[in-house]
Amino acid sequence: MTSRTTGHQHAALAASIAVATAAALMSTSLSASAAPRLGADSARPAAAPVALSAAARTGLIRSAQARLAETTKNIGLGSKEKLVVKDVVKDADGTVHTRYERIYEGLPVLGGDLIVHTSESGRTEGVSRASKATLKLASLTPRIGAATAQKQALSLAKKDGSAKSTTDRAPRKVVWAASGKPVLAYETVIGGFQDDGTPNQLHVVTDAATGKKLFQYQGIETGVGNTQYSGKVDLTTAQSGSSYTLTDDSRGGHKTYNLDHKQDGTGTLFSQDSDTWGDGKTSNAATAAADAAYGAQLTWDYYKNTFGRSGIKNDGKAAYSRVHYGNAYVNAFWDDSCFCMTYGDGTNDSDPLTSLDVAGHEMSHGVTANTAGLEYSGESGGLNEATSDIMGTGVEFAANNSTDAGDYLIGEKININGDGTPLRYMDKPSKDGGSADYWSSSVGNEDVHYSSGVANHFFYLLSEGSGAKSIDGVDYDSPTKDGSKVTGIGRDKALQIWYKALTTYFTSTTDYADARKGTLSAATDLYGADSAEYKTVEAAWTGVDVH
Repeated sequence: MTSRTTGHQHAALAASIAVATAAALMSTSLSASAAPRLGADSARPAAAPVALSAAARTGLIRSAQARLAETTKNIGLGSKEKLVVKDVVKDADGTVHTRYERIYEGLPVLGGDLIVHTSESGRTEGVSRASKATLKLASLTPRIGAATAQKQALSLAKKDGSAKSTTDRAPRKVVWAASGKPVLAYETVIGGFQDDGTPNQLHVVTDAATGKKLFQYQGIETGVGNTQYSGKVDLTTAQSGSSYTLTDDSRGGHKTYNLDHKQDGTGTLFSQDSDTWGDGKTSNAATAAADAAYGAQLTWDYYKNTFGRSGIKNDGKAAYSRVHYGNAYVNAFWDDSCFCMTYGDGTNDSDPLTSLDVAGHEMSHGVTANTAGLEYSGESGGLNEATSDIMGTGVEFAANNSTDAGDYLIGEKININGDGTPLRYMDKPSKDGGSADYWSSSVGNEDVHYSSGVANHFFYLLSEGSGAKSIDGVDYDSPTKDGSKVTGIGRDKALQIWYKALTTYFTSTTDYADARKGTLSAATDLYGADSAEYKTVEAAWTGVDVH
């Protein structure tokens, strides 16, 4: 099979660990110096991540695995605790950030994740923890049975409107450490479908001594060749004999499948005799497929060219895309269990949710799941959603596509509201009728798509500043809570700061206060603690009332 790039014509949101919204404080910044550390390329701060080959990444992970006992001791963990390497990031100056999950007496510790920051010489510079609580349980024998926990979880799923609710697996014993004193608990995962047809992966954590529900979160994270949304584009496809498939071997082997309105399975790989995909109309099934393949292609390129990241897991392997999910399904979602993006066709199957920013949004859920693992509930859930909006915006601008130009609007092409308005606005999130412009003590109680407004607003202020302005023909007017004036540092720098914070400081339990600390640490590392960039991060968070 050979890969080829061809020209085409007009075209087309679970983390696997449950954790709470109560967050522990970030431990340290890597650098306290006032000036940014510059590498050989003075235009690129030495604290920025470098691209790692698959072999280099594997080598770093194996090195970390070989030093697990030493690391456990160095950071003060107990004798009953073990570390499991999840991810690794290396900076241009040799600093390595290794992300771990924790095990206690053989049980997974939910909310026990941490990041160890190590200098090039191997010295531990700091630790960012999801929880600072000491792990010490008197007993690992539950007082209630697994059946009780399972019954409670099924009841909660039905209360939330889930259909055909089933237990995906028997409740498993875990240690719950994400809030308060660590306790023995059960984690139950409920399958079936949510009330809008989205697959269900409801995780419910139950205290194994009292039967009390400790936490719940949804594991499914919701939310372009002749494409519908992006005009004439180039797609990388594969040829086998006289047939072509939507397979991109130059980007980790990404494939695009047709679910043909089913709600399960992988679907059928798009294959045809012609290498021209779709005709820009929804009546042609390949049109949405072209949009999805194009979105996956540009998202891969964006992460690779901007951050040196090779694929969602940074392992050089692609996820896959499924289009035409269900009937008139008005959503798109990322599912880490299948490592795939799935797109519905919208109201009356007439507006597939395969626009470029939506594609970038969904794949960025995968990046979050494989880095910070921000829990999809409460303030951490809002930050999870905002991360996908922020990175999806980055993808759209980087694409430089005149048919779908970059902007600070989310889902402006897919007409999900039925009146041509965007799904979300970053300059003033409340314009959508539900999102929060500013932080409040109750923002964590909002739906994650609304609580994300605080971080989206912060990102706009950091990038473009406050007040009225027009960018590429789109008018924006961004206020601040205290009426202060913010002067933006530009979108490129803002994206670098957010990505570094996500991959080296955010943990599963990060809330807005922690996000402020994490982005300030990232700004210090990249630009210096006395830099205009650092001061603008401070000012932008103040503008959304996060102190």
